[in-house]
Amino acid sequence: QPMASDDGMVHIVYNGEIYNFQDIRTTLEGRGHRFRTETDTEVIFKAYMEWGIDCLQWFVGMFAVALWDARMKRLFLSRDRLGIKPLYYYFDGETFLFASELKALMAFKGFQKAIDPDAIPLFLHYQYIPAPRTIFQNTYKLLPGHHLIYNGQDLKTDAYWTSPQKGAGEGAFEGDEEDLVDELDNLLGRAVSDRLISDVPLGALLSGGIDSSMVVALMQRVSKFPVRTFSIGFQEQGYDEAPWAAKVAKHLGTDHTELYVTPKDAIDIIPRLPEIYDEPFADASAVPTFLVSKLARSKLTVALSGDGGDEQFAGYIRYWGTQAVESTFQKIPEFARKTTGQILGKIPNSWVERCYMPWRHLLPQRFNVTNFLDKWQKLVSLMGRISLEELYRMTICLWSEQDLRRLLGGGLAGTQFEETFRETEGWPVLSRLMRVDQKTYLPDAMLTKVDRASMAVSLEVRVPLLDHRVVEFTSTLPDSLKYKRGKGKYLLRRLLARYVPEELFERPKMGFGVPIEDWFRGELKEMLLDYLSPERLIKEGLFDHNLVDEKVKEHLSGKANHQYRLWALLMWEMWRERWLE
Repeated sequence: QPMASDDGMVHIVYNGEIYNFQDIRTTLEGRGHRFRTETDTEVIFKAYMEWGIDCLQWFVGMFAVALWDARMKRLFLSRDRLGIKPLYYYFDGETFLFASELKALMAFKGFQKAIDPDAIPLFLHYQYIPAPRTIFQNTYKLLPGHHLIYNGQDLKTDAYWTSPQKGAGEGAFEGDEEDLVDELDNLLGRAVSDRLISDVPLGALLSGGIDSSMVVALMQRVSKFPVRTFSIGFQEQGYDEAPWAAKVAKHLGTDHTELYVTPKDAIDIIPRLPEIYDEPFADASAVPTFLVSKLARSKLTVALSGDGGDEQFAGYIRYWGTQAVESTFQKIPEFARKTTGQILGKIPNSWVERCYMPWRHLLPQRFNVTNFLDKWQKLVSLMGRISLEELYRMTICLWSEQDLRRLLGGGLAGTQFEETFRETEGWPVLSRLMRVDQKTYLPDAMLTKVDRASMAVSLEVRVPLLDHRVVEFTSTLPDSLKYKRGKGKYLLRRLLARYVPEELFERPKMGFGVPIEDWFRGELKEMLLDYLSPERLIKEGLFDHNLVDEKVKEHLSGKANHQYRLWALLMWEMWRERWLE
C-alpha cells in the first residue's frame, strides 16, 4: 500500500490494519489535514506528518510500517506492539534492506545467505529462532513494540511500548471479581467489535476451546446474522476438538463448517512448510493451522481467532506446572531429587502409560492431560534442575542444551529468554513465565505460525485477545485471578460462562496439534528416514549422525517419544533443501 506526500518528500509502505483509523482521521481533520482516500494507509501517513514517531501511540491494530522521510534523510520502520505482523531487515554496514518476508530479502541480488551458526542450536532448542535473530547473519527481526531509524549510516532501535505488568501483580483496578469480569467483558467486546469492521466477508476460526469460543460468543452478540465459523477434526483420538467446536457453534447459533482431514491431507502440506515459513520453524501445529485457514478462505477473506489467551490468562499447563514443581523442589534436597529422577527415568514408557491411562479420569482435572507421556518425560528431566529459569527452559525445549552439545558440538547463545528472566527477578512465578512467553514464544512461534499459514492462502486473521488495551488490563491483574482452584484462565472462564454453558468448555486442555508421534511410525516413516538418513547427515556434516540415528530408532521402536525433536530436524533438512541447495 504505497503512498507519497504531495511534494514527494515522504513515502510510506505498510502491511496490516489500523482498527481505529476513522477516529484518528477525525482528530487529524480537526487539525487541518485533508484526505484524498478512505484508507488507513493515508491516516498513518498523515499521523506521522502531524506527530512524527509519536504517531505510534495512537494506533490500535496490527502493522508493519516503513516511512522514508527525505526531509530528515531517514528511514523509519515500526512493528505493532505484540508482534502480530512480521518485519525483517538486513544491514551489513553498507546495504540496508527491509521486508515483511525473509524470502523477499533473499530475492535481492546482493543478499548474502550466510547462516548464523548460533541460530541452528537456538532453533532446535526453542522450535523457532528467537528475535531479533534470524537464520542468516546480518539479518534481523524488528522486535514487537519497537521502531527503527536508519539515516544512511547508522541505525537505532528503541521500544515505544511494553505491557505495564507489575512485579507485585497488582493493578490499579478497584472492585470485586464481578466488576473485573464486567471490565473484561467491555474491553474484549470493544476489541472484537473493532475487528468486525470490514468491507469483505468475515468469520472466525473456532476450535471449541475457551479462547476461540470467547471470541465467537462476542462476535455473535453484536452480529445481526449467524457468524461463519470453521473448524477441522482428526480421526485420531486425543487430537480431535471438532465435536466440541460443533457444540459451541450450535449453542451460539453460528453458521458452522467443519472438515475432517485424513493423514494424507495433512501430510501433503508438509513439503510446503519451508516455503511458507521461510526460515526454519518447527511448530507442528502449523499443519492444522494451514488447513483450517484454507477451509475458511474457501468462504471468506478475513477471520478472527482466539490466539493470545493462554499467554495472558495462564492457560498453559506449563505455567502452573512449573510453579508447582519449583515450589515442591524447594522442599527436597537436590541429591534426593536427582536420585529420584534417575530412578524414574529407568521406568519403560509403556509401563508409565499403562499405569496412568486407566486412572486418568479419576484424577483431579489438572492431572488429566493429553500427551501425558511427553509431560512425564519433561518432569523426570526436571528433577535435577535448580532455578526457575532452568525449570522453565527444560519444560519448553525440544533439544536440551546437553543434547545439543553432542548433536552440534556447541551450546546456546543468549536470547530475550534469559534477559526477561533477569528483568522480572522478584516477580510472582506466573507473572514471570507469562512475561517471558509474551516477549518470546508469542511473537516468534504462535503469531508467526498463524500469520504465515493464513497469508499463504490469502486469509487475513485478526486477534482481538491481543488488542493492546486488553493486554494492558490483564497484565496488571494478580496471578490469583488467572490461576485459581487448580485451573488457568480463571477470569476468562467466568466471563465465558455468561455466554456458553460450562459443560461445553470445562475439559482438559487439548491444544491444536497433529499426531506426529504416530505418523513417524506410519505414513511419515519413509520421509523421516530419507531426510535423516546417516548418508545425508554425513554429507551435510552438521549433526552427529549417530545421535540422530539413535533417536530415530528409539522412536520407531516405541522405546521413546522423540516426535518434536525429530520434527525439528526434519524441518531443518527440508528448509535447507529448499533455500540452500
